[in-house]
Amino acid sequence: KERRKLIVVPRETPWSLIQARNVVTLIEAGAIVLPAIPSFYSGPKNANEIADTVVWRILDQLGLPSPQAFRWQSQRASRRPI
Repeated sequence: KERRKLIVVPRETPWSLIQARNVVTLIEAGAIVLPAIPSFYSGPKNANEIADTVVWRILDQLGLPSPQAFRWQSQRASRRPI
């Protein structure tokens, strides 16, 4: 109604057909569906660091800074021009 950003973070997967249809409905309505699936490319050392990766992605979607967040960059992007 107010056109605010809606971020849905489902935790269970795999989804049943009903859950998948509900997710499609949310996406069609403009919601952002961000499954709570941790990333491991930052090399987390414990469960808290694993959970942090999910929180960092949520903060990123909200446009909030998270200075501790690891952001992957390709080698090509990190090279300096010659």
